[in-house]
Amino acid sequence: MQLTSLAALALAAPASALIRFSCSQLVVDRIDPLVNPGMAPSPHLHQIIGGNSLNASMDPAKDMPGESTCTTCQFTEDTSNYWTAVLFFRARNGTFKRVPIRPNAGFDGAEGGMTVYYMQNGLADYQQRSKVTAFKPGFRMLIGDVMARTEDQANKYKQVTYTCLQDMSTRFPETKNLPNKICPAGIMANIRFPTCWDGKNLDTADHMSHMAYPANGTFDSQGPCPDTHPVPVPQLMYETIWDTRQFNDPNEWPEDGTQPFVWSMGDHTGYGSHGDYLFGWKDDALQRTMDTPCYVTCPTLTTQSIANQNKCKIDRTVQEDIDSWLPAIPGNPTISKKY
Repeated sequence: MQLTSLAALALAAPASALIRFSCSQLVVDRIDPLVNPGMAPSPHLHQIIGGNSLNASMDPAKDMPGESTCTTCQFTEDTSNYWTAVLFFRARNGTFKRVPIRPNAGFDGAEGGMTVYYMQNGLADYQQRSKVTAFKPGFRMLIGDVMARTEDQANKYKQVTYTCLQDMSTRFPETKNLPNKICPAGIMANIRFPTCWDGKNLDTADHMSHMAYPANGTFDSQGPCPDTHPVPVPQLMYETIWDTRQFNDPNEWPEDGTQPFVWSMGDHTGYGSHGDYLFGWKDDALQRTMDTPCYVTCPTLTTQSIANQNKCKIDRTVQEDIDSWLPAIPGNPTISKKY
């Protein structure tokens, strides 16, 4: 389905909410407050969006809405933090260049960052009828395996995928591996989180066990949550469009015909893609929104301009060169492909 079709069908009046919004870049930094709290530098580089109360530790008791003075997200009530790894291009001479991020359709002018969705039902379901419970203060989660290098390992995480963009409206097909061909408009990395919560734990040691997929079927088919994780929550989804256009010269790609992109943790397969989330919505803004009939934008939320969200920045904790042509990816991770 193309984005233009989604927009047309959105005219149908929904029963409840699906929201889609832009969040500009807050910082690109080698910190990971969820997996490696307090460690600076952390093992690999991340691109991070959301509220400016972010630090390297992010104590679960932290009052993110109270401490944030701005957010890079379009809805000012959202001071959550969201992040993924960073994509690099490897040239034939062995040097690396960080791939920039381009704005998604409908968000021209956004500086880097991601598009974020909260959904009660699948993206193509314009009625959004299911009742969901919003995340609670202190909630956090992770999806994906930074060490995955095979399709079997990646298949454990059902909706962590890529789309090779022919133009900005392309949404299908999706693959589990990084595209092995030139993508004219860039590579979209898609992260969809599980949608069933155990109803008790705001986090677990692996940052995943308190969450589960439906017992049968899928989120899109409205499969029921398992008894162990009975509470349906919104599906959180990230779209990041890596602007690979400047690297589309086949003469700069590996001579063996493989693709040249590598994640900041050293993964060239794409199977190690992952996303992190720290909930930080103000008061009950997310629950009220999920209970309100609206699609994409909602009357319960305050929308700031893209120019204003671009102004929200923080300084990097780890001062290192991330912008030049580099002899190694920051942190010097082991690259999964042998050159």
